[in-house]
Amino acid sequence: MAMDELIERAAELMATVGPAVVFTGAGVSTESGIPDFRSPTGVWARYDPDDFSFQSFVRSEEGRRRYWALGGELYATIRLAQPNPAHRAIATLERLGLLDCVITQNVDNLHQRAGTAPSRVIELHGNATRARCLACGCAYTRDEIQDRLEAGEEVPACRPCGGIIKPHTVLFGEPMPARETEIAERRARGAGCFVVVGSSLVVYPAAYMPLYAKESGARLIIVNLTSTHLDHLADVVIPGKAGEVMVRLVERIQARAVR
Repeated sequence: MAMDELIERAAELMATVGPAVVFTGAGVSTESGIPDFRSPTGVWARYDPDDFSFQSFVRSEEGRRRYWALGGELYATIRLAQPNPAHRAIATLERLGLLDCVITQNVDNLHQRAGTAPSRVIELHGNATRARCLACGCAYTRDEIQDRLEAGEEVPACRPCGGIIKPHTVLFGEPMPARETEIAERRARGAGCFVVVGSSLVVYPAAYMPLYAKESGARLIIVNLTSTHLDHLADVVIPGKAGEVMVRLVERIQARAVR
């Protein structure tokens, strides 16, 4: 099927079966210059993920030193990143009344910065812009921690109590946040239309979300540069870059509305 036909079919579904749940993955963030983790050129091609597990982080100061060395590098990129056309197109869906929520595997806060209401963004893997002390709960912005790293601190500790500071991101070996996971599953099961954008759907349990939606009768749209193992379940599969496809999709939805 030609791209125009795929866009038209997806636009019709999104405009007619109710507000969509949009599920976003690394393919959306990479278009803002943020590296992914699992591709052949991603972060884990250069580092051993076991060295950055939650267990390693809390067990030793050396584990935290390794984490912050990498974390400082990655956050410097996240801090400079800007929302891209995919983020802005999804925010436009909200303004059109066609977005129920965004369930995201990304931690960069770019959906919120693009204009999607924070209350509609469900972050399954946390948010890299915040941190907290594991002992006393003292909250920090990630910018504060980054300033300390750049000033020469290798392992920032909580200033009030000396405890371990950890970013609000989910590390290997750490469970996904229970509240966000429960809300995401409920919204997925209640969706009329579920749209996957920029995810290869290989990271579980997050990748169960489109299955929950499909089991409950939702129409499933998958927008991804490469194929996924759930393509056979989708009502529409659109191969392409997240930004390009989502801009065309939203434009088509808007054109239908003014006919």
